[in-house]
Amino acid sequence: MPSPLSDQAKTNPTQYNIEAIAKLEHDALERRTAAERISEAIAKFIGSVAFLLLQILLVLAWGVINLNPTPGVKPFDPFPFGILTLVVALESVFLTIFVLISQNRMTRQAERRSHLDLQVSMLAEQELTTLLEMQQKMCKHIGVDVDSSKQELQGFAAATDVHKLASELEDKLPDQ
Repeated sequence: MPSPLSDQAKTNPTQYNIEAIAKLEHDALERRTAAERISEAIAKFIGSVAFLLLQILLVLAWGVINLNPTPGVKPFDPFPFGILTLVVALESVFLTIFVLISQNRMTRQAERRSHLDLQVSMLAEQELTTLLEMQQKMCKHIGVDVDSSKQELQGFAAATDVHKLASELEDKLPDQ
């Protein structure tokens, strides 16, 4: 038996839903591991204009120091910049790992949201089916002729078989 809705859910359902969704998101952020928090902070920084500018400045400074010898400054990585290539390659590997860790967490959260959405949709379908059945019984009871639309209603009055629906959908969707 479903629990009764709170007073806030009854008086302002939109606000109640917004707060419930916000709480789910805050809870998901709280469940992140330390590694996920660090990875996401790094991924956020590397996806910024500041990081892009920092990279451009680093490469320009490296080139200036190693191509145009300044008095008193000895080039430490002459052209073709073997050390710079190594540094950029290592940086790429680490940044890719940080981005993948963040994406994996976001994928897990998206799957949780999808499962929640499916659960809510299934509950709504069950409730609507029950309402249709009740409405048919009420119409019969008060003498309203429902025979003309009975065939259309029968398709909706039966519970949806999720496994059959998923199988049919899989058969009809194109292969990726």
